[in-house]
Amino acid sequence: MILIGTSGFSYDDWKGFFYPEDLDKRDMLAYYASQFPAVEVNSTYYTIPGPGAFYGMARKTPPDFKFTVKVHKDMTHAEETDRGVFRTFAKSIHPLVEQGKLGCVLAQYPWGFKPSEAAHGRLRELRDELADAPTVVEFRNAAWVTPQTFELLRELHLGFCCVDEPNLRGLVPAVAAATSPVGYVRFHGRNAARWWNHEHAWERYDYLYTEEELSQWVPKVQSLAAKTDVTYLFFNNHYQGKSAQNAKMFAKMLSLPYPEAGPAQSALFDAG
Repeated sequence: MILIGTSGFSYDDWKGFFYPEDLDKRDMLAYYASQFPAVEVNSTYYTIPGPGAFYGMARKTPPDFKFTVKVHKDMTHAEETDRGVFRTFAKSIHPLVEQGKLGCVLAQYPWGFKPSEAAHGRLRELRDELADAPTVVEFRNAAWVTPQTFELLRELHLGFCCVDEPNLRGLVPAVAAATSPVGYVRFHGRNAARWWNHEHAWERYDYLYTEEELSQWVPKVQSLAAKTDVTYLFFNNHYQGKSAQNAKMFAKMLSLPYPEAGPAQSALFDAG
């Protein structure tokens, strides 16, 4: 099974591109869920909401809709493990678990997190603290892309987050690997000029993929899907709804049965 969507959905700059101009922000998730079967929640990296927030989000989506949730930065970027943060996070996402809407948890480590015995220990702690939650790990440093890493992830029942991003020294290459029953790909865009040199965070993700670029991922995704129970594909090139446009484009390339683009999206396709 392949589920496709975007990294985040609550963007004001998507109005007129993906969302209708007059759509109330409170209705964004319901509209999004009418177009895609899954969403990646990134806001939890900065703030862990109370359980009520996810309960409300779950109510706005169809029964088979899936959420993947990024863990808080203190769970991946802090020097020492704070078990209290893990407990707070687990409590937060419980409504999704309870309703069968949690696809998996995403743990994104910083570029400075490199392979070492200590780093391996942190991954083991992550697995222990997240208990039975399906978990996928995203590395930012290319040093992790080795057979040894894949073996460790399989041992710990952790998924490997495949990425598409600029071809810059030290960044993770476009490798497709399955290390758990969950396959996962994040498309960050290929804006090499703004990846390190930008004033605002959104500049890094201001990129629109072409069909030719995405075609390189078709066999890779098919391979992942053949080796996993479910494969999630999320586009993070979110500026002005470009992620939604590319997700629709790629869904069509993979022959996935998703709704046709609405008027706002059609305008974006025409402009692209």
